[in-house]
Amino acid sequence: MSDTQTSAPSRDDFASMLEASLAGRDLMEGAVVRGTVTAVLHDTVVIDVGLKTEGRVALREFTGPGSEAPKLGEQVDIYLERIENALGEAVLSRDKARREEAWDRLETTFESKEPVNGAIVGRVKGGFTVDLGGASAFLPGSQVDIRPVRDVAPLMNKEQPFAILKMDRPRGNIVVSRRAVLEESRAEQRAELVGQLAEGEVREGVVKNITDYGAFVDLGGIDGLLHVTDMSWSRVGHPSEVVEVGQTVQVQIIKINKETQRISLGMKQLQSDPWDGVALKYPNGAVFKGRVTNIAEYGAFVELEPGVEGLVHVSEMSWTKKNVHPGKIVSTSQEVDVMVLDVDPDKRRVSLGIKQTQRNPWEVFAEAHPVGAEVEGEVKNITEFGLFIGVDEEIDGMVHLSDLDWDRSGEDAIQDYKKGDSVRAKVLDVDVEKERVSLGVKQLGGDPMDEGGFKRGETVTCTVTEITTGGVEVSLGPDNLVKAFIRKSDISRDRAEQRPERFAVGDKVDARVTNIDKASRRVSVSIKALEMAEEKEAVEQYGSSDSGASLGDILGAALKGQDEE
Repeated sequence: MSDTQTSAPSRDDFASMLEASLAGRDLMEGAVVRGTVTAVLHDTVVIDVGLKTEGRVALREFTGPGSEAPKLGEQVDIYLERIENALGEAVLSRDKARREEAWDRLETTFESKEPVNGAIVGRVKGGFTVDLGGASAFLPGSQVDIRPVRDVAPLMNKEQPFAILKMDRPRGNIVVSRRAVLEESRAEQRAELVGQLAEGEVREGVVKNITDYGAFVDLGGIDGLLHVTDMSWSRVGHPSEVVEVGQTVQVQIIKINKETQRISLGMKQLQSDPWDGVALKYPNGAVFKGRVTNIAEYGAFVELEPGVEGLVHVSEMSWTKKNVHPGKIVSTSQEVDVMVLDVDPDKRRVSLGIKQTQRNPWEVFAEAHPVGAEVEGEVKNITEFGLFIGVDEEIDGMVHLSDLDWDRSGEDAIQDYKKGDSVRAKVLDVDVEKERVSLGVKQLGGDPMDEGGFKRGETVTCTVTEITTGGVEVSLGPDNLVKAFIRKSDISRDRAEQRPERFAVGDKVDARVTNIDKASRRVSVSIKALEMAEEKEAVEQYGSSDSGASLGDILGAALKGQDEE
């Protein structure tokens, strides 16, 4: 027997060897490993990944877009899902290997904020699916293009750059944008084009779009805004009145914002400014013809010439139409005569007036109807303080309550009138500055107080009009228009005769005027005062009361003397 001995491995040795060969199994599963192609069959590729068994992978996983079938002995990266399945074979996947490779590559690209190439391969809810070389990404519909795209067919299965907006590897979620790439490219182009433009330069462009505030003009790869206020020196209601889509126009570059790359354009700047020398052409006080171009709540704009408009404020439109909408006085496109009230070239404003081209109707009325003249008109309105009477086509005059009747109160007298009544009145005053005409109805007849010519101490004949417990109401003067009241104590000197009931309505009585108050339009009369005055006069003429003669004797003698005469 030799010194060197060999022996077959024991059961324990075999177990150790098997454990050593399977070491790292947990680490290999779920990872990309390197394998060798050992056979290429009709639809299957056999790959050895260094395990005790081989794995099979469908040939179609190797022959996708941009890929070729592997060759015998070629080294390939493969994803190891399981080391051994029920058949004792390794479970491998080339697709998952490519996906893992893609994720590693995309994460690097995402961190560097660089675009990645991919192709739109399908449509899903809210957007599209993009293949990024093995990894699927979601492209929202709003991120396909700068402007909404109706037909995406030309973009399908076409390799193009995308920007990665979001990545979540644990969830397998990637969101990309084609629009971001286009905007960045467009921004670079805009920056280059903007650098070629200069303020004040005149360019030719094509109107691409019209909005309410202006039009966008394509200057050859970059758009500029032609604002509505820069289209014409004249007022423009809507940009479509001046330009139309597709029209070629000459524009001047007004301003370039280097930061926002926005370009402001103008058309009116290519024409002469009509406001130059406007103060000399339109001096204050001069009258011109103009055309109403626009009507607002506060007035109307009148065009004096193309590009020069003035404002007629509502207060300067009519002498008589107050608090009326300008549209009820003038209409758009109407030709009107206007007077220049003020010109401010710096603010490009002209103040105009229409009423100044016509005579002040209050001046005309004052000339035709001086104070004291009689007028006739229709009752236009009745208020708590008087009547308004139309004395002219445009002017109303007012009759105050106190000027309706000499004797009755205004509240009572106004009850005699209603709207539409024709009324005659006398002009009391015309205030041109305040635009007022004061009228009076009672002034048509003379003042009974003046016509009566009453004097204090005068004897008058009165007519009883009413009997009261406190006295007697009487009327006197011409036509009995003046009212007076005889108090009970003034009915007679004799207290026994101070009885109002001794009179009847219609009785004529003589009385003495004791007081005249024109302010209150009252005349105070007294029968008692008359009796006392007559007694005094008789005593002075025919004797004294101390002579022993009675009043009856004295009055009898006086009356007898009068009869003899």
